[in-house]
Amino acid sequence: MKKTISVQIPEQKLSAIEMYLEQKNSTLAAELDKYVEQLYGKVVPQVVRDYIEKMARQQKPRTRRSAQGENKSEQ
Repeated sequence: MKKTISVQIPEQKLSAIEMYLEQKNSTLAAELDKYVEQLYGKVVPQVVRDYIEKMARQQKPRTRRSAQGENKSEQ
């Protein structure tokens, strides 16, 4: 599940950021995504990242199975 966060920034600064990122063929959302991943890697211990990744992999097959089960019951 993804969550949304919001930050406050003066309108002029936001406009300037968006203008210069556009010149670099990027967006604020893309740059923030990169930074969040970088920050995650920097502050979250490797063992915790591994655990989260393992749990995410285990949940994916369950989602597929439950979706297939729903389709079978509909037929």
